[in-house]
Amino acid sequence: MPIIYVYTDGASRGNPGPASYGCYVVRDKDQVTELYGRLGDQTNNFAEYTAVIKALEYLVEQKEQASKIILRTDSQLLVRQLSGQYKVKSEKIKPLYQEVKKLTPQFKALSFEHVLRDLNAEADRLANKALDSEMC
Repeated sequence: MPIIYVYTDGASRGNPGPASYGCYVVRDKDQVTELYGRLGDQTNNFAEYTAVIKALEYLVEQKEQASKIILRTDSQLLVRQLSGQYKVKSEKIKPLYQEVKKLTPQFKALSFEHVLRDLNAEADRLANKALDSEMC
């Protein structure tokens, strides 16, 4: 079974302001799925969590089989919250955190990794594409 790499990013112009998410899913180095959409006026953290939720929901819908799923994001806060290093204090983020925690047991081997912004360029591009698009 393959390893699936998922890159996620959230964007907010104004924070809060017009927000979006982008997800870039890579299977076997050549099978790629792009997910992105607008979220209305939200914070960047809301957008970051939504990107993770959208990616995990997509993987569940597709019944993805993988030896390991590695979800990468440039949000160090999100990774630290999901790993239990930091508490989620925001009342607006707590339900999103709970949704991620509800989805994670559906995967045998799921890990969250922080990556530098330049290694997350495709997810960032998709989040900005959603913000720039009139059709999302």
